[in-house]
Amino acid sequence: MKIRVGYGFGVRTTLNDDGFATVVDALESLRFDSLWLSERIGGEAPDPLVAMAFAAGRTTRLKFGMSVMVLPGRNPVVLAKELATLDRLSNGRLLPAFGLGVADPQEQQAFGVAREERAKRFDEALTVLRKCWLDESVTHHGNFFHYDDLRVQPKPKQSPPDVWLGGIAPSELKRVGRLADGWLPSFVSPADVAAGRQVVEQVAHEHGRTIDPEHYGALIPYANGPLPDQLVAGLRARRPDLDDVTQLVPQGWNGLIDTIGRFVDVGFSKFVVLPIVEPRSAQAWADHLAEAAPHLLPLQT
Repeated sequence: MKIRVGYGFGVRTTLNDDGFATVVDALESLRFDSLWLSERIGGEAPDPLVAMAFAAGRTTRLKFGMSVMVLPGRNPVVLAKELATLDRLSNGRLLPAFGLGVADPQEQQAFGVAREERAKRFDEALTVLRKCWLDESVTHHGNFFHYDDLRVQPKPKQSPPDVWLGGIAPSELKRVGRLADGWLPSFVSPADVAAGRQVVEQVAHEHGRTIDPEHYGALIPYANGPLPDQLVAGLRARRPDLDDVTQLVPQGWNGLIDTIGRFVDVGFSKFVVLPIVEPRSAQAWADHLAEAAPHLLPLQT
């Protein structure tokens, strides 16, 4: 089992100027596995597609993905070409991950999709996206998209790129089993994912599918100091069943390493870590990554 550790930037990141280059360069030079970009229209975080393209042009080894990109409301054909181009130009380093989008009216209006339609649009858009990546010509007639003998070039370097989905709710687990190539939930415990994986694999089996055992991972937020009171309150409201919220947000390097080890024990091997209190400048980010490297990189096998 190949263990890999990448870094994620949350929706509140302020790395949206030339400081982003400093952090990308640090991730590449330190040899972290990957970089993951969140999407929030009303947040300071950079657009994931643009930021991934920027990172691809500065690096030769670092992989990059979205955590996650909103799919409902996007043109899947145009997106298929954009992502295939990025995968080709980066020599196959794209890690696409999609979601329905945050349940927030201000964000949802930006994509122009009614909340009750998001799941159906997601499923069909992902089907179209994969057809564009694999088929020489696409003929598709669904509820939302209609194409006859449509040609989309170029094809991605990966044939096709593996698509990662997140989520831990019952409906999300079923969607992973039906549609995903990999599962990357966030704010979860090892016990959560061990139980969730059983559902994912059962649903995949019911649909005649299998998911590569190497394609189970988790996004793990961590803290190197006390957790902010507001965060603790939010986590307790989100997970009233947990007595200790550090099960979801480990503290200190030893806590993070121990948590990753417990995920590995239940068969998970791909990790995106994210400091819950973000460093305040690009140089602080670079210093933080340099501090993290001797703790986290030896975990990679």
